[in-house]
Amino acid sequence: MSGCVGLPVESDLPVPLTPTSRYSLQVEPGIDRIALAVHETGLSGPQRAAIVDLAARFAREGASVVTIEAPAGEDPVAVDMAWKVRSALETAGVSGGMIQVVSYSGPDARAPVLLGFETLQAAVPRCGTNWGSLTRSATNQPSSNFGCAVNANLAAQIETPRDIVTPRQMTPSDAARRGVVFANYRTGQNTAATQEQMLTNRRVARAVE
Repeated sequence: MSGCVGLPVESDLPVPLTPTSRYSLQVEPGIDRIALAVHETGLSGPQRAAIVDLAARFAREGASVVTIEAPAGEDPVAVDMAWKVRSALETAGVSGGMIQVVSYSGPDARAPVLLGFETLQAAVPRCGTNWGSLTRSATNQPSSNFGCAVNANLAAQIETPRDIVTPRQMTPSDAARRGVVFANYRTGQNTAATQEQMLTNRRVARAVE
C-alpha cells in the first residue's frame, strides 16, 4: 500500500526548463545621482570634484547618457548653473552627445541641480528560503535551491553588471605584430619573440638538470 502513496510536492515554484535556468543571472535598474546646490558664484571646488568623480563612474558603468536636471521656473542662476555643470562634464571627458539637459518640478526655483545616470545592478537571489524534500528522489528532479548559491556568488562578484546583459566587444588584434610573425614564417625564420625563446631555453635547462 505504501508504494501507491503519491510523492509530496517539493516546491510551489514552476519547474524550470533546465536545472540551472531557475536562478539565471539577472540585473535590476538603479541610479547614480548627486545634487548640486545652486550658487550665485557658480560651481564650488567640492562640486567640481564631485562632478569629476561622477564622470569617472559614468565611464566605468558604460551607460549611454548622463542627465542634468535643472529646477523648473526659469531662474537665471539655476539655468546658468545647469550649463556650467554640462561644461564641467565635458571638461571631465564626457562627450557632449552623451549629456542631456532637462527640467524637473522642484519645490523652489533654486532647488538643487540634479546630475546622474541610470545604472544596472546584479540581482542576487536569496537562497534557502524554500526548501523541498531532499529525501525524495523518485522524480529525478533537482532540489528547489539547485544552482542558487553558484549564481548568487557570481552576481556578488561581477564588477560590471552590464556584462550580464551584453558581452563586451573584443579589442582589435595587433596587426603589426601579426605582420612580423607572418613575414618571419614565410622566410623560414623563428616566429617567437627573443625573450620567449630565452625563457623556454632556461626552463628546459633547469628541467634537464
